[in-house]
Amino acid sequence: MTDAGQAGPGLRLAAGIRLAVTTFTVLPMRPGRVDRQVAAVAMALAPVVGTVFGGCLAVALLALSYAGTPALVAAAVVTGLAAALTRGLHLDGLADTIDALGSHRDAAGALEIMRRPDIGPFGVVALVVALLVQTAAVAAVAADRPWPAVLATVAAAAGAGRLAVTWACRRGVAAARPDGLGALVAGTQGRLATLTGTVLVAAVAAAAVPGRPWQGPLVVLVAALVWLGLLRHLVRRFGGVTGDVLGCGVEVATTLTYLGLVTGG
Repeated sequence: MTDAGQAGPGLRLAAGIRLAVTTFTVLPMRPGRVDRQVAAVAMALAPVVGTVFGGCLAVALLALSYAGTPALVAAAVVTGLAAALTRGLHLDGLADTIDALGSHRDAAGALEIMRRPDIGPFGVVALVVALLVQTAAVAAVAADRPWPAVLATVAAAAGAGRLAVTWACRRGVAAARPDGLGALVAGTQGRLATLTGTVLVAAVAAAAVPGRPWQGPLVVLVAALVWLGLLRHLVRRFGGVTGDVLGCGVEVATTLTYLGLVTGG
């Protein structure tokens, strides 16, 4: 089989799209070659995949709303759908990362906690808070905003979550382990990819708050900055990024973006 990294940009792009879609959704696609060059393309495309994914969730939310479903019920269904369509991997990453962070153990001990299949009390609290905030925010948007703002809000929140992954994979950020997803994608993103993804998500978010086009882009930037601050602490504690840390970034940035977009709007 021809190596994707040596077969030209067209094949790398196709393989990167496939990897991005299968990493961030449950959508089945034909498996292909995976190497660091393909992974770099996939992580650069993460905000695009996230924004499209969020748009699909928004369509489901609008359909439920137009069918007469109460806003809170529709929001709970959409939040659950988001978890199901991502295999719950990002939520699992959030729980594992917060459990490891709350353990106050050294890097090796913290990484061992992240490998365990169980969830501790810190992880449970993190999951409850994230899901409650996301569900409440989606309910508020569904109840009070016109459909273009609903579409922009959910798409921007999902896009911002995947933008956090692109930022976490930027050059200079090491992997915590020599194997796993973190080792494959760490350090693969340059300034162009991170800035392009940020501009894309910020542009979508500009339509999220009617009459306040500046609020959405500002929220995306603040969410990114908060995540970068947390990421710096996680890298210092764990020695680098892991797949769980990337999942944590998705949920943290998504939750912060939802919170910012419904505040004062």
